[in-house]
Formats: sequence, C-alpha cells, structure tokens
Amino acid sequence: MAEAAEMQGTPTAPVRSRLRRAAAAALVTMPLLCAVLPAPAAAAAPSADRPQAGPQTAAQGSAQASQAYARAHAHAQPQAKAGARTGSTTNAPSGKNAPSGSRTTDISVDRLTPSVPSKGDTLTVTGTVTNKSSRTVSSGHVALRLGPAMNSRSAIDQAAQRKGYLPGADGTEIDDSRVKIAALPPGVTRNFSMKVPVGDLGLGQSGVYQLGVSLTAQTKAQPYDQVLGMERSFLPWQTSGSSPKTKLTYLWPLVSSSHLTARTESDEQQTSVFRNDDLAKEIAPGGRLQQMVELGADLPVSWVVDPDLLASVDAMTKPYEVSTEDGGTEPGKGQAAAKEWLKSLQEAVRGQKIVALPFADPDLASLAHRGRAVPGALSRLRPATELAARTVETVLHTKPSTDFAWPYEGALDSSVVEVATSGGAHNVIARSDSFRETGGIPYTPTAARPIGGGTTAVVADHRLSTAFEADLTRAGASTLAVQQFLSETLSVAQQVPNRQRSIVVAPQRTPTVSQARAMAQALSALSDGGGWTRAAGLADAAKAKPDPAARRSVPGGGAYPDSLRKQELPTKAFEQIQRTQSMLNDFSEILSRKDRVVPPFGNAIDREVSNSWRGERADAERFRTSVQDYLVGLTRKVQLIHKSDLTLSGRSATIPVTVQNNLLQDVNGLRLRLTSSRALGLEVGEDQPVVVAGGHSQSVKFDTTAKANGRATVTAQLYTKEGKPYGPPMTFQVKVTSITSTVLLVIAGGVLLVVLAGIRMYTQRKRRGSDAAGAGTPGGGGDESDAGAAAEAPADDAVTDDTVADPNDPSGTSQQHRAAEQPGERGADTAAESSGPQDTGEKVDR
Repeated sequence: MAEAAEMQGTPTAPVRSRLRRAAAAALVTMPLLCAVLPAPAAAAAPSADRPQAGPQTAAQGSAQASQAYARAHAHAQPQAKAGARTGSTTNAPSGKNAPSGSRTTDISVDRLTPSVPSKGDTLTVTGTVTNKSSRTVSSGHVALRLGPAMNSRSAIDQAAQRKGYLPGADGTEIDDSRVKIAALPPGVTRNFSMKVPVGDLGLGQSGVYQLGVSLTAQTKAQPYDQVLGMERSFLPWQTSGSSPKTKLTYLWPLVSSSHLTARTESDEQQTSVFRNDDLAKEIAPGGRLQQMVELGADLPVSWVVDPDLLASVDAMTKPYEVSTEDGGTEPGKGQAAAKEWLKSLQEAVRGQKIVALPFADPDLASLAHRGRAVPGALSRLRPATELAARTVETVLHTKPSTDFAWPYEGALDSSVVEVATSGGAHNVIARSDSFRETGGIPYTPTAARPIGGGTTAVVADHRLSTAFEADLTRAGASTLAVQQFLSETLSVAQQVPNRQRSIVVAPQRTPTVSQARAMAQALSALSDGGGWTRAAGLADAAKAKPDPAARRSVPGGGAYPDSLRKQELPTKAFEQIQRTQSMLNDFSEILSRKDRVVPPFGNAIDREVSNSWRGERADAERFRTSVQDYLVGLTRKVQLIHKSDLTLSGRSATIPVTVQNNLLQDVNGLRLRLTSSRALGLEVGEDQPVVVAGGHSQSVKFDTTAKANGRATVTAQLYTKEGKPYGPPMTFQVKVTSITSTVLLVIAGGVLLVVLAGIRMYTQRKRRGSDAAGAGTPGGGGDESDAGAAAEAPADDAVTDDTVADPNDPSGTSQQHRAAEQPGERGADTAAESSGPQDTGEKVDR
C-alpha cells in the first residue's frame, strides 16, 4: 500500500477505493482461473515458482491472480514458428503492452551438447537471457527443467509451439543445474552456462523429453520469486541397443538459380557471359554451395544435382565475362574458386550414387498447369533429361540416375505426374502434406507408393522436410531445430518399432549456410548417437516394399495448393518461349556451324522454365526477353541490303539483290524470292539459292522481262528450306521505260508497211494473171503451165527479200528449195519478227 500511495501521490481514501476495485477484479478473475488451470495434482509447482506464504495485501493478491491467469492462458495464444521465437532483444518495450510474467525475459539456448546423450555423458547447456520489459529484473537463477516423456509427434509439435511457463507441463527444476544471474536492467542480456551429469537428469525409458531452461527472479512491481522466462528444447533418449528398424534417406540438393545467359563471345572458345557474378560468391570459401559440398562430403546423404549448376561452374573454370548495367561485359573473378569447388565436389561424390534432375531443374507444375496449353511446350523436357545425364557424366565422371522428378516443394497432382513421366522419370518425389493419408494410419508409412503405370511416388515426410526452413542465423533457433529434428525421428522409430519402414526427407532446394550447417549437425548427431535409424539411398527408398495401408491415389487438380499455383509461370511465358524456340529452329537451319548457336540458346530456353523463377515473375520475364532479343539480333545479321528504285531501259534485264552476312560463319539453305506487284507488266525469274560466307555479302541476280511501261513494286524475301519467311521483306520500285511511244509508232509503222506490201503483191499477182489469160491460145496446155510458173515468180521475189539465207549457201538456192518443199511455212510472220529493232543489251539504272 505504501508503494501504491507513493506512486499515485493521493490521500488514503482514493487508495481504499483502488483496493476495493482490485479486490473486485480478483473475485472476477478466480472463476476464470478455475476453468483453465490444470488439476491440482498436475498444477503443483515448486516453491520457487510461487510467492512465499504470509500476509498479503489486496493489491498483491490481485497481482498474483493476474499473473496466474496470464501464465495459464499463455499457451492458448496464436503461435509463430518455433524457430523464430529465440534470440535476444536490445530495445526494451514499454507501456501497457510491455511483456510480463514468464515472458518478461527472453531465453535463448544457443548450445546443447551432446545432442543425443547417453549414460555417463555430461550435458552442457549455454545461452543468453535478455530483459524485454521496461523494469529491472532482480538477481535470480536459471535452471534446467525436465518435463515428462512425450509419446507422439503431435505432443512434440504442441510443446514447440507453446510460449510462456505452464506449471506442471514444464516439469520441475533440476537442483544441480541452477546458475545465478545478476540483476537485469531493461534491454540487458547476460550469458549463462550449466553442466549436469546425464545421470542426474532422472531420465527413464526411451523417448523424447522436454528440456526447458527457466529464469526465476523478482521485479519491483512483483517482489516475490517467480518464473520470468522460459525456453523449451527437446532431448531424445535411447536406452536399448537394438538394431534400427527405420531407414532414413536425406536428400542433399545442389541447386542454384540461373546464372548463364544465351550470349557467348565471338572468339573460338565461345567465352561464356554470365548475368552476374553471384555464383562466384556461392562457391567461394564460406559460400552456400561451398558449405553444401564441404558438409555433405562427411554425411550419409543422397546427392540431388541440377546439371545446369555443374555446367555453369565448369564454364567458370575458364575465362568468362559478366554482364554490366551499361550492356557491356567485364571479366569474371571466380575462376579459381570454380576449379577448387569442382575438385572438392568430385572427391565428395566419388563412389556415390547421384540423382540428376532434368537440366535447369524445370518447373513441372508450371508446365502441367500452364504450359500444356501451348503446343510444343513439353518438347524440351526429355532432351533436358538426356542433357542432364551427359553433363553430370562429363563434369563429375560418374553416371547419374535420371529416373527421378522433383516437383516444387513436393506438391503434385495427376497432371504434374503426367508431365514428369513424359520426361522419362519413373519416380516422383512428393511430400506428405500434398499426399495426405485418408485411412487414419496411426504411424508414418513407408515413402514408396506405387501410383500406376509403372510410376512410384516417393513421399517425403513433411515435418522432417521443413524442420530447417526457419531463420537459423541465431544460435538458439538452430539448436532448437536440431533437437526437434532428432526427437521427431526417434518418435517415428518408436511408432511401430518392429516394422521395417523407409522414411525420406526432402529439404528446401536452396538452403542457406546456417540452414545447411544445422542440417549437417542433426545428421551427424543421428549417425553418431542415434541408434534408431539407418541411412539409405534414394534409389533404395523408391524400391522399398510399400505399406499396404498407405495412400496410393494421386491427388486431383483441385488439391494443388493455391499459394504455390500463384507462383507459377503464366501461359504467356510459355508462348514467348515457344516463339523463341521456333525462331532458333529456323535460324539453325541456315548455319554452317550450328554447334556455336544451338547449345547456348537451347540451354537458355531450358533455364526459362526453371524452378528458380518461383515468386520472381518480373526477373523471369526480363530473362526470357533478353534471350529472345539476343536471338533476334543474331538473325538480323543475315539480311537483305536495301535497294533504291530502278529503271529498266530494255525489254529484259537482270536485277541484282544483295544479301549481307555479318555472322562469323557461313550461311546456306536460304532461298531468295522476288515478286512483282504487276505480274503482267514485269515478270521475275524463279527463286535463287543463297550461300554467303561469314562476314561477306553476295549479290543474287534475277532475270526480268518487261511487257508494259509503268512502275512496279518488287518485294524481296528470304525463305528457309521449309518455306518459312526469314527476316523482314525488302521492297523497291522498278520503272519500265524500254517500250516508249516512239517505239510503239515504229512498230505500228512496220506493221502498216507489211500490210501495204501484201496488198501490192496481191494486186500485181492478180493483174499478171489477167494478162496471161488474155495472151493464151486454146489447147495451149503447155503455155498455160508456163504462164502459171511466170505468175508465181513475182511472189517468190517478194518473199526472197525477207528470207534469211543459209550462211553455207551464198546463192540462196537452198533456202528457196526449202520454201518450196514446206509450203505451210508463213514467210510473212518471219519477216515481221525480223524487221523489229534488235536489242543491244540490258541496262539497269540505280
């Protein structure tokens, strides 16, 4: 009361009023406590956790009741992930929302060794305690608390999610573990370390025990000993030495994002160009991928590799370039690190079985849900699988297994399975949260599930697979994740100890350095001290005898998680990819050295469908566009040179069209076609083949014939062998001036002269015939015959002027005899054709 009066600074009457309100609050609170507190036997707590007996004021009683209520309800609040609840706080909160009760301080268990204790060991626990409140915490002590054994996996999950101290459920203090802690001002952190012989823990039968660390101290507002901080961990305990019945397969993924571009330098070595130099950081000492190789080398794991990563690092072992923001390149700096990383990886996997994902780790779910609507979108999946085998064998000198498909986060439905098997896989790695059991099996079944068509779903355990996905940069979070993983595996083994089962763990594809170290620590502890599991390879897990009660039906499309579906590549992405692929196919047909273009672009197209683009739609689109734009730029290096308008000064001429090749290799297989807008005015010759040496130009000539004056638009277009247009068309104007009005008048005059000559010949013949008839005598048959011969003579003379004499018969008699022998030949037509002006050659004005 003195403290309350001193704080308020008011007379005694208001104090009495305040006490009455506090007492009323206590009366209201007590029924709630009766409803939520454990039974009396379970709620018994050590004296250090309860206020000392003795006279109490109403205010103190109200405060105690409020604290008990808060402790009882702490576990009922919404919980965050267990891995995110440790660590120290530097800024102490203040005000009405300041932490109180068992959440006044934050305790972090940074180290717990050994992770799997045995008899005779000494348990060492180190960590920190931080005051999160706005009031000073008096000196007190931290101690270990051993809770009861947990007989199920759900009990472990519930304990991991619970916050604050719960009497009874959090066990009793171990006396020999107490360590004094000095007073904690707001925001202050102090370290602690305690050692306890395992024999003093009082561990009983095999199982998982909750191991907690609590702080018992006082505050000025609550001057009595109470639990002001609580942190939980888990302690797996194995007493029997029986042989393990559970096989454990742990996937160790070597996967990264896409780093290489489609661009290569023009030198003979085709120097690779990278998007950035981030991969050099990952494989450098201390980098993520360097740690994955170093840690995995000593672990019983199944290596799962993306061959694109191997190809990228292999390219870095030689001089390479890195793209800059201004569009240029600069030399990469990871050559030495790449050589060392590949050497370490080759040593780490020597003699081990490797699983190779299809090249660039394609997003099978995106292909199934969005890509199948685009014709040809699935065509690269099987070649990507074949390329994966060649790449791993070339770089690591070992033949991998390409019989496994791994959809993103193990989520699948029937369409995903169909796409996976179309690429050649017979085993699909799934996860139990998307392949949920429907038969109410009280234990974790074997991973292998035959799903029909010779395909097996290898169902990884969800809880074990996600055990290390939290932020594990803080030591407390990492230690808790390790202990929970070990405890979960022991709990699985104890479910049906006499039944042989095979469990698979498929962690995140790209674990961070801290996550990888926690994974390695857990697997090492499981190998060294955990006698309840035995390591097995992924191929063995896929061939394990299936559990007859386990689910074997593949989930339908509606069961696929919406959160993952939103991260998929859109349909328009696959449409763009197919346009790029079609363009590459056409371009490769004209190249003399396809090997310099097809592989880098084909690999880039594979990377456009990678799982690494999940949640990165903008970056994925930029990458696809960059690949397409670069290919378009290369195709335009083979182009038609623009022509200016032409003037034809003859009835026939030759039009040249120039094809330029700025590539560094020869092109062939193209055909050039000219078409005229005036088919009756200007006829163009047939298509011409195009062969152009690298860095050169070639003129292709077309014969043309003009039949009328005027302008004609001529279009030049390159075509592939399949008849597809190649590149944009080129148009130019052609003006025909050879058939002028003067020429037409001359032709008309010539025709008129021929007609007049014919009339004159006819008139002369008729007149001579009349004269001959008048001079003849009756009975003079011979004279009539001679007259007829004489009458024919002038006609022969008229034709003779227009006949062409035989150059070998100067007298011209042979031509006359030929004319006599062939009466059906029309001399007039020949004369008309010969009388026209002769062309002196073609002329093209440009």
